[in-house]
Amino acid sequence: MNAFPFLLVALCVMVIMYRYYSAFIAAKIIAFDDSRQTPAHRFNDHHNFHPTNRWVLFGHHFAAISGAGPLIGPVLAAQFGFLPGFLWLLVGVVLSGAVHDFTVLALSVRHNGKSLAEIARKEVSPLAGTIASIAILFIIIIALAGLGLAVTNALHESSWGTFTITMTIPLALFVGWYMNNFRKGKIAEASYIGVFGVLLCVFLGGYIPGSSLAPYFTLSRTSIINWMAVYGFFASVLPVWLLLTPRDYLSSYMKIGTVTGLVIGVFIVMPDLKMPMVSIFADGGGPIIPGKLFPFVFVTIACGAISGFHSLISSGTTPKMIEKESDVRFIGYGAMLIEGLVGIIALIAACSLHPGDYFAINVPPAKFEALNIPPVNLEELAREVGEVIAGRPGGAVSLAVGFAQIFSAIPGMKGLMSYWYHFAIMFEALFILTTIDAGTRVGRFIVQEFLGHFSPKFSRTNWWPGAIISTALIVVSWAYFIHTGNVSTIWPMFGVANQLLAVVALSVVTTAIINAGKQRYLWVTAVPLLFVATTTLTAGVLNIMDNFWPLTYNAETAVQGYVNSILTSIIIICALVILVDAMRTWYRVLVRKQYIIDDKLVDGSAPGFVPPGYGLS
Repeated sequence: MNAFPFLLVALCVMVIMYRYYSAFIAAKIIAFDDSRQTPAHRFNDHHNFHPTNRWVLFGHHFAAISGAGPLIGPVLAAQFGFLPGFLWLLVGVVLSGAVHDFTVLALSVRHNGKSLAEIARKEVSPLAGTIASIAILFIIIIALAGLGLAVTNALHESSWGTFTITMTIPLALFVGWYMNNFRKGKIAEASYIGVFGVLLCVFLGGYIPGSSLAPYFTLSRTSIINWMAVYGFFASVLPVWLLLTPRDYLSSYMKIGTVTGLVIGVFIVMPDLKMPMVSIFADGGGPIIPGKLFPFVFVTIACGAISGFHSLISSGTTPKMIEKESDVRFIGYGAMLIEGLVGIIALIAACSLHPGDYFAINVPPAKFEALNIPPVNLEELAREVGEVIAGRPGGAVSLAVGFAQIFSAIPGMKGLMSYWYHFAIMFEALFILTTIDAGTRVGRFIVQEFLGHFSPKFSRTNWWPGAIISTALIVVSWAYFIHTGNVSTIWPMFGVANQLLAVVALSVVTTAIINAGKQRYLWVTAVPLLFVATTTLTAGVLNIMDNFWPLTYNAETAVQGYVNSILTSIIIICALVILVDAMRTWYRVLVRKQYIIDDKLVDGSAPGFVPPGYGLS
């Protein structure tokens, strides 16, 4: 089966849904008003709240949300075959993921840039807000650990990738200073300089392996984690316009440019999908993802279709920089569609490998031998990329090989397999690291909001002691999980935690729609909520029973088993409490016609009563 028609269908569906479905949501549910001042203008402090050009902000938002999920998740889910992953990526992104990101961003803008937990406190109840704060703190640490693990695996002993990633940091500082101080507002000039600089970093990185500089950029796993923690700390506490936004903006050129190149490459090369439409592991027994296709394909693919982590960005850094309300649709719905496209391309790249080669790369050698699936081109692929690729689990290596195959098959590119492989490894690390910096900053905001209930100073995001303490707590936590975990222990927990956060976010948005008296449109978020809640809660329980708790029987893995089981249980309980609390609000408003206004219960059936609306009025 050829990949071309699948990609063509996906692109057509995404364009149509952006043009019509997102416009429907914008008109009927959100009702944008560009005359209304956004939080970026009302609270402009040139540090966290800062009006930002829509294209620059799109770059930041896309870079911040698009981490390991759309790259690694679909590659791992290829174990179940091509078709299940493709259908969920396409249907999930247009009806669930993009809707989730879009509506949460709109709500946060209307709630003065507040976090999801604070919005839950207002729209649902104080209990929901408190539980959401606890759940989000656990989830963001797990999510950042899962994303950071993928960066660590991609950059481990890779001098080219490490050099390129390192050089983009001073480049971003320069571009941030250039377009905000030296040549304020000259976005085009700064973009040309920045994009040229990024491409130069990539080009020069190719000369690092084998040079006298190679030892300085060939880092151990521990060193990469430590330096990544240092970077995450400074990206969180420095003014948003100085490092975080320009670096994410510049990274987005590399991300979108590479994905565009891959789309064109698929159209030119028309690679065959060598993985079956549905594999023999759909009923379980797979060597990469333990469990059956349902429900594990959904939590494995994670971010490419819908991601709760995105709600943290959509209610974290991005709403504090929205210049005008109508930008929310372009940034919220549009950026998620691009991420879904990334997921589909990653799935195509993985499925273009022969099953034997795919499993040989993603499964430890001893385990692979037991599968009795012979490799086909493994030795040739290893020779072409110039590295040992067998027994390199985690998805990153097989994805890089798949990408390199597509690029090197383009006319004029033959013989460049090694170059494209190392470029893909660098691209993956760059793609993922931009989520670490934004996620750490969002985590800092959440910690400050939570601690602000005990000490008001912490709620001031520009209070330096609070920023430093909160950031340190987040960084140390996710770095610890990366140090002590691996793909098999972190990724399943990340997938469940991530999707449960989406359940929380969709519960809050559905409640906001009901509070605004727009219940005729609640199906827009309620249907995705029902589906994601069913699949994720099922996967969470099965993960604890079949994957995490058995680890406690072994002395070497007992601690990890207890930690994973306890954290997953806490997150499941928190999500259920919020969902039940949201349903109580739905019943009170829809059946009893009662609203809470200024902490008082008000009869909504009175003549002339107008629903309070909160964030959607």
